[in-house]
This record gives sequence, structure tokens and C-alpha cells, in this order.
Amino acid sequence: MDFTPPAIDNYLHELIDIDDPIHEEMLHYAESRRFPAIGPLVGKLCQTLALSIRARRVFELGSGFGYSAYWFAEAVGPDGIVYCTDTNSENADMAREFLGRAGLLSRVKFTVGDAVDTLRRTPGPFDVILNDIDKEGYPAALPVALEKLRTGGLLITDNLLWSGRVANAEDHARETEAIRRYTVQLYATPGLSTTLVPLRDGVGITLKVGDAAK
Repeated sequence: MDFTPPAIDNYLHELIDIDDPIHEEMLHYAESRRFPAIGPLVGKLCQTLALSIRARRVFELGSGFGYSAYWFAEAVGPDGIVYCTDTNSENADMAREFLGRAGLLSRVKFTVGDAVDTLRRTPGPFDVILNDIDKEGYPAALPVALEKLRTGGLLITDNLLWSGRVANAEDHARETEAIRRYTVQLYATPGLSTTLVPLRDGVGITLKVGDAAK
């Protein structure tokens, strides 16, 4: 669900001029399989945020077929690294194929397995952590992400508006309740500064401003 009016959404998409056939292939792949990729508007937001703090180490909790990694890999530059995770080996293979043809594979390390466990085992700190795993896992992922995120780093979380279901007091689905708990934690945890941007399905942008979040 997009929360911007269609005319505004079209206008925003027209502003992003991406002259890359690989990107177009990735979008087509997502659309043809109804894969919930973050899309170019959120992709550009992630890239801009990473560039704003000169990120060199990015960790993705949930990478799918590599669409978000495409944007982060562009941002971190040739000396940076994007750690990708997914439980599906076919997604990992597609990510390697797409990112390889885009000339970005040397900037990416892909692990097949549980995203949070992989983050826990991977030495930090990280400049940016993207959280886009199964929504029921959001609350448990937060303390691990904050421990691995450097002060001054960004935690970016997708799907925080959950097609508007978080605002429906009668929706008590496990995914919806987990997103609500997670979002409350983001706003209530000392040492964090969070804003929720109603772009696409809602993007949480959390700056770790102090060590109190540990």
C-alpha cells in the first residue's frame, strides 16, 4: 500500500532517473513475482541516508533478491561492504546474479540463514542496518541491531505502517502487534531519535545518538 496520492507518487517516480537496465530487470523481477521489494523511492532514500553519514559498512536483515543491496552498494563505494542475509538460497543466487551484472558484487557478502543470528555473529559496528525481516521478528531483532550499530549510525526499518493496519485498533494479527511493539520501542528507547516517513509502506529512520540505547 502506498500512502501518497497516485499523482504525487507518479511525480516522485518521474524525478528518479535511473539509466540502468539491471535496475529495470530487478523491478520487473519483483513485479512479476509480486516480491515486496522496497522500490525506487525507498531505495533512493536508503542510498541518500547512507551517503549522508558516509556509510562504509551496511548490514541488511532480510535482503531478498538484492534490490535494497543494489542501492546500498552504490552508496558505500568500492571500499565498502554490504552484508546481505536471506533464508532462501534461490534469492541469494538471484542477488549474486543481478549484482554481479551490475558490477557491484565485490561490495556485497551474502549469507543464507537466519538474519538476526548472522548479525549476532558478524563483527560490528555497522554504519547502517536495514531491518526488513518477517515482521513478527522485529521486536527481538532490535536489541541485536542496536548493539551492532555505531553511535551516529542509522537503523532503517521497512513496513512500519503495514498497509495501514497498525492504525486499526481491531487488528490484532501477530505481525501487526509485533510492528506496533517494535515502533513503540524505537520511539521510547533512550539514545535513539526516530521518525516514521509515510513513504510506500512506511519507513522508520532511527539515529543512534548515544550509548544509552545499548
